[in-house]
Amino acid sequence: MKRGWSVLVAVLVLAALGAGGWFLAGWYGGAGPDKATSFVVPQGATLTSTAQKLAEEGLISSSDGFLLRAKLLGSGDPVKAGEFAIPPGSSPASILDILQHGEVIRRFVTIPEGLPSVMVHERLMAEPLLTGEIAVPTEGSVLPDSYDFERGEARADVLARMQGAMSEFIAAEWPRRDKGLPVSTPEEAIALAAIVEKETGVPRERRMVAGLYSNRLRKGMRLQADPTIIYPITRGKPLGRRIRRSEIDAVNGYNTYSMVGLPVGPITNPGRESILAVLHPADTDAIYMVADGSGGHAFSDTLAGHNDNVAAWRKLRRQRGEIE
Repeated sequence: MKRGWSVLVAVLVLAALGAGGWFLAGWYGGAGPDKATSFVVPQGATLTSTAQKLAEEGLISSSDGFLLRAKLLGSGDPVKAGEFAIPPGSSPASILDILQHGEVIRRFVTIPEGLPSVMVHERLMAEPLLTGEIAVPTEGSVLPDSYDFERGEARADVLARMQGAMSEFIAAEWPRRDKGLPVSTPEEAIALAAIVEKETGVPRERRMVAGLYSNRLRKGMRLQADPTIIYPITRGKPLGRRIRRSEIDAVNGYNTYSMVGLPVGPITNPGRESILAVLHPADTDAIYMVADGSGGHAFSDTLAGHNDNVAAWRKLRRQRGEIE
């Protein structure tokens, strides 16, 4: 009789050990995807809904088995919303740990300096991993930079971060501005910075261009910035042709050839360096500039000097075959 009980106990122990081993192997064993994949936990997801989604996508074999093991063997921390990278061969235990404590995959959208708002709108609307609709943002309200986002994030939220960054930057830098500037508000500073952004692609020139336009504003001279002619026509997109005489003479709130002072608003979204150039312009007497053929400009504080620079530029263009 004793021998029978011993055998029965041994069988039960072995069965229990086998069941326990099976239970643990189903949690810690590598039965995950055969290749690296991503998994999205929606906002507001519970452990139960996450387990069901994992099973539907083939990352675990059973949602019920996953839930039972998670409650007995896993952490009690909630799963995080977002997109996660799941390595090949991940066990259910490691998958849960990734969803509870791992880093959410961050993606990026870049807004270059001088990108007008119509093109900011196009760039955000073209990003397939973002959701929802947005209107074209106010010109000059977006700070150019690279912004991270999560798969499925609302475009409105990403745009709000871009606009918040501009608001924070100008709010921090405006009190540090030089004395005696010809701009009296942060909004005017951004409007002038947008012109500086469009007028030069040479970083070292920004403060010089800002100084030149500051001088013109103080003297009551027209700014005569070509990009302000183009903006009402294309909303900041490339014109793709030469400016017409009628467009130079056009009277509107932006064309600084037909008006004195700043445009009614920015003509693009200026970057940090152009804004800083306006807030800390070069100490210069220059009031004229013309392209010098190197990508930059030749500056002058007299009309005679400017005419000489213009003649040199035209000569260079003739040598290049650009004009007759």
